[in-house]
Amino acid sequence: MSKRIYNTIDLFAGCGGLMDGFMQEGSYNTLAAVEWEKYPCQTLVNRLETRWKHKAAVKEVIRFDIQRTEELIAGFNDPEYGKNEGLDNLVGDKSVDIVIGGPPCQAYSLAGRIRDPHGMRDDYRNYLFESYVRILNHFHPKIFIFENVMGMLSASPDGVPIVEKIHAAFNAVGYEVIDDFKKAVYDVADFGIPQHRKRIIILGVCRNYFKKQKDGVDISYAKEILSEFYDVLMPYEKTKAKSRTVRDAIGDLPIILPSNEVFVHNGRRFSHTPIESRNVLNHNPRFHNKRDQDVFRLLCEDIESGKNRYVTIDALKALYTKVTGRKSNIHKYYVLRWDEQSNTIPAHLYKDGMRHIHPDPKQARSITVREAARLQTFADDFEFMGPTMAQYKMIGNAVPSDFAKIIAKVLQRILDRYLV
Repeated sequence: MSKRIYNTIDLFAGCGGLMDGFMQEGSYNTLAAVEWEKYPCQTLVNRLETRWKHKAAVKEVIRFDIQRTEELIAGFNDPEYGKNEGLDNLVGDKSVDIVIGGPPCQAYSLAGRIRDPHGMRDDYRNYLFESYVRILNHFHPKIFIFENVMGMLSASPDGVPIVEKIHAAFNAVGYEVIDDFKKAVYDVADFGIPQHRKRIIILGVCRNYFKKQKDGVDISYAKEILSEFYDVLMPYEKTKAKSRTVRDAIGDLPIILPSNEVFVHNGRRFSHTPIESRNVLNHNPRFHNKRDQDVFRLLCEDIESGKNRYVTIDALKALYTKVTGRKSNIHKYYVLRWDEQSNTIPAHLYKDGMRHIHPDPKQARSITVREAARLQTFADDFEFMGPTMAQYKMIGNAVPSDFAKIIAKVLQRILDRYLV
């Protein structure tokens, strides 16, 4: 019996962490990926062409504003986004089995709400889930995966908890979701990812596809599927997972040293590429001045020696004040520990790497794009396109691909079992 292949559409695709995990599992085919930023789209096209041999990747990756949902579905010719035939034409007569993706998390993130003077209440991204729901209502996939940050649980931009709005919206278009989203929170480190990263994974199950008759009445067994996902299969995958550390993830990469040589392009400073890194994709150090290099070396040697003078928040804040003359309410420095999981790889990494310092004192630098990608479990042949800062940002926004692969495997078991 041949293996069943399920068709997917990826919304808010970013650079493709979710998509690549699903494709790696082997039971899924990407019909289309929607993303509005330029460099993630270039990365998606390149990945679909080079790794997954999609000849029509340029059409399948749609760079567009998902809020313009009708145009996205029917096709558009836009001065900014170009021309595309739209999702309906791409899908054709094929069924859309699964929709995956998650809206940008900045509006829900606790850090974003702290930084924004209005607590992100006026941010349009609070309501991007509505565009996701419109796509569900148009294509009626059998199931969907909606991923987001923990801050979603406490976000309430207009006084009504956003989780209530999301729950109601999914139900209104025919999907059963778990009653309490707190039960949908996972730390990917528990699944063998070398990084602590808590995310909400909402599975939606279409009531109309999963029905059985009892006494002449159709009864949905969507709740049974949800229970199997959350109470059986995901916990089982957790018990199987082997813990991975920073050393497991990046310990075998070539040693590269920060360079004091800098070239300027379009007003921005870049390090010259060390010769050792040229055989590894996206593995070049960012520029750090001598002061920062000295601080990184000090912090790494402090941990390596076991003295641990700079491991508390107060000590790190005091050190920052000492070397910069400025005060900070948060500690600016953090060294990755070889034998632990990394802290969360954030999109903010594109601004600076102070909280993701390489643990080797000889290297005295923050992590490279490839090291960030390794901690996010992207394969080494996954090439990130665009400027270095854009690469950091897209990696920080992504779902770890190995975690996505686990979700894909669990869903494949469910679909193969229930779709007869």
